[in-house]
Amino acid sequence: MHLKIGITITEARYSNYPLWIKGDNSDIEIIQLSQTNSEDLKKCDGIVLSGGIDTHPKFYKNKCITYQFAPKEYDVARDEFELHVFKIAQEKNIPVLAVCRGMQLVNIALGGDLIQDIEESGKLDHRRHDKDGVHEITVVKDSLFYAVTGIASGTINSAHHQALGKIASDLKVSAFSPDGIAEAAEWKNKADKPFLLCVQYHPERLAQQQPENPFTRNIRNEFLKAVEQKTIKSKH
Repeated sequence: MHLKIGITITEARYSNYPLWIKGDNSDIEIIQLSQTNSEDLKKCDGIVLSGGIDTHPKFYKNKCITYQFAPKEYDVARDEFELHVFKIAQEKNIPVLAVCRGMQLVNIALGGDLIQDIEESGKLDHRRHDKDGVHEITVVKDSLFYAVTGIASGTINSAHHQALGKIASDLKVSAFSPDGIAEAAEWKNKADKPFLLCVQYHPERLAQQQPENPFTRNIRNEFLKAVEQKTIKSKH
C-alpha cells in the first residue's frame, strides 16, 4: 500500500527523518511539510512532528524568553504552522508521531507547558554535546508505549534542554528518565482518538547506531501500521 507521510521541516538534521521513516520501502512517499506548502497537509496519511528550535514561550503562556540556552530568534511561523498541523491531524483522524520538540508542541497544543531549561530546574544535563547523550528510561507498563516496545526499561539517546512541565490533561506520561523527565507521552484515553505517540528522544538517530533497539524499530513500525490501518478504513 502506498503511504504518504508528512514530516515537518526542521533546521536540525532533517534528512534523518525521511531516511528512518522510508527506509528502503518504495511504497512510502515522504512529503516535506512547511508553511510554504501547507496545502500538502491534506495529502498526508500520517504526520511526523520533528525536533528543532524551542517553541516560543507565548504559546504556553510564559513571558520569560531569555532563559538558559534560549534561541536568539524564535521561529514563530513554524510554531503556528505545526500547531495548525496537529489541529488538522486531530480533526482528520491522522496518526501522529511527535519527536522531541514535536512532543513538547503536542503538550502545548493540548494545554500543557514546558520546563524551559532542564538544568536550570535542578535536573541533569540532557543536551547533545559533540554527540547525543545516552541514558536509561523506565517505561510505564500500562501504556501504549510499553505495548509497542515490549520492554520495561532500556537505553535511548538524549539531545534536548527543555521538557514537559505541566502535562496536558488529555495526555499521560509513559516513560521517564532517572531524574523524572518525561521521555514518552500518549493519550490518557485513546478511545475515538487518532494514533498518537510522543517521544522526547530521537529515534530517527538512534536507528543509525542501534537499528534493532525497540525504542526506534518498534516505534517506526507501529506508527506505519497505524497509518496503514487508518488508510484502509478511509477507503471503505
